[in-house]
Amino acid sequence: MTAPDNITIDPSLIDLYKDLHRNPELGFREGRTASIVVDHLRASGFEVTTGVGKTGVVGVLRNGDGPTVVSRADMDALPVREDTGLDYASTATAIDGDGESVPVAHACGHDLHTTCLLGAAAVLAGEISAWSGTLIVVFQPAEELGAGAQAMVDDGLWDRFPKPDVVLGQHVSPLPAGKIAGHAGASYAGSDSLRIRLVGRGAHGSMPEASVDPIVLAASTVLRLQTVISREIPSTATAVLTVGSIHAGDAANVIPGEAEIQLNIRSYEESVRSRILDSVERIVRGEAAASGAPEEPTITEIERFPVVTNDAAALSTTLGAFADWLGENNILDPGAGAGSEDVGILATSCGAPLSYWLLGGADPTLFTTGDMTDPALLKVPSNHSPHYAPVIDPTLSIGVRAQVVAARTWLGPAA
Repeated sequence: MTAPDNITIDPSLIDLYKDLHRNPELGFREGRTASIVVDHLRASGFEVTTGVGKTGVVGVLRNGDGPTVVSRADMDALPVREDTGLDYASTATAIDGDGESVPVAHACGHDLHTTCLLGAAAVLAGEISAWSGTLIVVFQPAEELGAGAQAMVDDGLWDRFPKPDVVLGQHVSPLPAGKIAGHAGASYAGSDSLRIRLVGRGAHGSMPEASVDPIVLAASTVLRLQTVISREIPSTATAVLTVGSIHAGDAANVIPGEAEIQLNIRSYEESVRSRILDSVERIVRGEAAASGAPEEPTITEIERFPVVTNDAAALSTTLGAFADWLGENNILDPGAGAGSEDVGILATSCGAPLSYWLLGGADPTLFTTGDMTDPALLKVPSNHSPHYAPVIDPTLSIGVRAQVVAARTWLGPAA
């Protein structure tokens, strides 16, 4: 079996990555990306199934008896206007779920994930004499919506394909390229995004006494919501509540009839999550009642991500293989992150352990210590930033090799 550093990286992967970067697609609309994935998998000899969970693609490579290993990559992009200045930057736009035209960019690196897994699939298919078992590559839609993994499961993913002994996945991050990081246990926060509609009574700006002002109601609600984390959650728990959007009215001299708040909650424990959600509902309804609102407010879930929990033994096995390859000093523990992911659904839905890691993608010369204390981590553009784009070299080659090493570690030896 070829040593990781001696694996030949197909130079056409760079062009593939740039093409995907130039042509991003929003969640559940990844038709072009899925078509490219299908072509590459078929060329590598995989059995390919399309349309799993709307736009998902599953490739299966059966190679005798042995473990079944799933490697997952996500394909969707974000409604972000790219501002990287790269010659392959996205200028794409699309119509979002609300019917609005929005800019679209791969500001989270899913184009790199897709490219790396396609590259690894080709490498593994080219050395089937060196391993045994079944390799399943899952190209998932709509991770950014928190809906793609569940859509694939609901579409019979584990009824239609072999259940895995492990689920593997990687996500590019603003760590230095050449570093890989993983945290055992609760690794990424659960996330709940809510839309709150507050109904008041509109009036002329000169006659506030005729109104129930939803802007004042929204303001008092936002301020009261800020006490949930500081006054209702134990100090030993970790949670975040952020109001990211507030909108009401269109004119300076008109008191509008309603206001809308959008907020996001991050938590790691179900008991903490439940308490926060209960508190949000109590505060929203209480403030509406105190304002004399003519209608009850409505609280609607926008999206939800479960906590991502890395199986400690599975992650240790994978990171151990990475350490043998890259050296212990290049394997980091980032601690539990507040970001969210839906990859865990693929594992929990079939009872398989999850091994999920971060792939460094930032220019290493920007860092001084190269570990989790490095001050550059707060300065380099992060995922979802309009300035975010991983450096291609060495991120792409290491990402391909990491997927190969991880799969080899879990697949069986040659028959």
